[in-house]
Amino acid sequence: MAAYFVTATGTDIGKTFVTAGLIRTMRGMGLRPSALKPVVSGFDMARAAESDPGILLDSMGEGITEDALRRIAPWRFSAPLSPGMAAALEGREIDFAALIGFCRDVLRGTSQPLFIEGVGGVMVPLDREHTVLDWISALELPVLLVAGTYLGSISHTLTALDVLARARLDVSALVLNDSGNNPVAPDETAATIARFTHVPIHLVPRVNRSSGADEAFRRLAKLL
Repeated sequence: MAAYFVTATGTDIGKTFVTAGLIRTMRGMGLRPSALKPVVSGFDMARAAESDPGILLDSMGEGITEDALRRIAPWRFSAPLSPGMAAALEGREIDFAALIGFCRDVLRGTSQPLFIEGVGGVMVPLDREHTVLDWISALELPVLLVAGTYLGSISHTLTALDVLARARLDVSALVLNDSGNNPVAPDETAATIARFTHVPIHLVPRVNRSSGADEAFRRLAKLL
């Protein structure tokens, strides 16, 4: 069973778009992939279908129910802040050991491809002591790093790659999620980043279900 941790250079970069796209593509290849979004902030049950867990459930062909949400996203917070801050506003905290245990339990019981989607970027704090990087390190999973093509993305991307490399984590692919309104062509951004890393780079148009995105996801799915 292949499992991957999906993280990003920052928030609202496209982790869920990429994860859902891979799941739909793999389902079309006859696989039964699944995803977890264990920690999510900015969650509103009244708009659950638009939330990250809701989008992932839809990509898996599942209904958006309380039971389904609890199964893939047990730590949900209302405030659109970093998870530690959002939890504190509700008088709660994220139990890091419980988070790791939850992910490991699912990993042990899964024989099909599994994507564990993080929250925000690589260094987002989860509590007073742990970041997303600690979460990835504890699970020891290969990483899919999602980045954008906006102005400044090259520095953000190389910084994230350096942090992951220093933690001795394996980055299976860098997914450049076309941000739109780019200062230069996305393939030029990819070519510049490629001069500084050996990680395979995949450019994905951020237009849901477009022919270009479908083909990009097929290429990425074959790599994994």
